[in-house]
Amino acid sequence: MPRRKNKQNKLHVKKGDMVKVISGASKGTGKILMVFPDTQRVLVEGINIRVKHQKASQEYPQGGRIEQEMPIHVSNVMPLDPVSNEPTRIGRKKLNEDGKTRWVRFSKLSGEVLDK
Repeated sequence: MPRRKNKQNKLHVKKGDMVKVISGASKGTGKILMVFPDTQRVLVEGINIRVKHQKASQEYPQGGRIEQEMPIHVSNVMPLDPVSNEPTRIGRKKLNEDGKTRWVRFSKLSGEVLDK
């Protein structure tokens, strides 16, 4: 039987993670709102805010200019360590609990597990 490559795009961040943007024009920290694994982009709260010109609609009766977050590449963000609140790299390990094993992400800085 031929080997099959895993087509799933695994990223080092998930929705809800606190991250620090390490490069680009809009550096800072924020929470991940959405993850787009196909294009390897993430939407971070309060980062990379752009002005969108909105046509008048029922939701926006006046229309006008609306500021909203735009996605940035996942390589520009690093998760924050839960202990020291510093940017950290991510490792993966198997965790055994109640006879079941699952993969979890852990911080390389402190060794703390990021997935609860």
